[in-house]
Amino acid sequence: MPTTSKTGPGRSYREGISLLELLKMFPDDAAAEAWFTRLRWPTGEIACHYCGSFNVQVGCAHKSMPYRCREADCAKRFSVRSGTVMQSSKLGYQVWAIATYMVLTNLKGVSSMKLHRDLDVTQKTAWHLAHRIRAAMTETNPDRLAGPVEADESYFGGKAKNMHRNRRKKLAGSGIADKTGVVAVKDRKTKKIRTAVMTPEGPELKKFVESHTAPGTAVYTDESSAYRGLPNHETVTHGVGEYVRGQVTINGLESFWAMLKRGYIGVFHRMSPEHLHRYIGEFENRHNIRDADTIDQMALVARRSEGKQLRYDDLVRDGVRANRIARGWTPPVHWRHRPPAERSRDKT
Repeated sequence: MPTTSKTGPGRSYREGISLLELLKMFPDDAAAEAWFTRLRWPTGEIACHYCGSFNVQVGCAHKSMPYRCREADCAKRFSVRSGTVMQSSKLGYQVWAIATYMVLTNLKGVSSMKLHRDLDVTQKTAWHLAHRIRAAMTETNPDRLAGPVEADESYFGGKAKNMHRNRRKKLAGSGIADKTGVVAVKDRKTKKIRTAVMTPEGPELKKFVESHTAPGTAVYTDESSAYRGLPNHETVTHGVGEYVRGQVTINGLESFWAMLKRGYIGVFHRMSPEHLHRYIGEFENRHNIRDADTIDQMALVARRSEGKQLRYDDLVRDGVRANRIARGWTPPVHWRHRPPAERSRDKT
């Protein structure tokens, strides 16, 4: 177990793990595999991933599948990876444990290039690995926030000064053109945050706020008209320099946006719109578990990883297709989906 002293600045009540301690905890794949196994089956009884039976053969002479279900109608082999984000991964368990530690302990995020260098894997593998860890971090069916809550939106995209002159002229004066909107609500009492990537417009934005807050919750926002109509709603008017009025402020969310944009600019440099929700989710979930000890954060992510497989092909398919369409490519239409006249013409 970690022995790092709980003295120091910041959240000194948290117990961290130094790099030396991490390597002592996970000196090889066997130690890391045993850790993942204890977390998935804490009672020591191995349950079949496919049918749930405890009638399982342990220690099979198989390279990657040490367990086999003894039920006649199942009889499938599996491992602690099966059904988790680690499924079908050829990376060692030690790499998974260290990568999880790196993602959780770097508050502004960790780039795929750093993972590539530090873990001795390809950049492509590191990118896929990081996205799978982000998927594992995601909380399933989170509770509604009891409030009072702050709600705000922000926008992510390229800086105008880095664009070509013609593109700058096209976007001049828009402020948010060609940027992707992100909305967030923060519970002022528990400090928990909920985020989503969306078009920050009235009905959609209000629906998001209402779906993540308990009935009767006080909601504080800026003067944006998109929030009009929310119950128990109060605003501050940033346009005239009003940022705090009694209990009404959204400064708590402003600090979250500041951390996120530092990661955007200083670590990732670019977050593509098709994957922006994954990066936003990483910052959200790391924020929500930041009060826990580091080993407990790692354990929580390992437990959440079940049922969240994320194949590389599924990860890139939509993004590659969208980029090709943006460059003028027209997706082919199968002849069966064409009008009958065109189909007959193709046959002739």
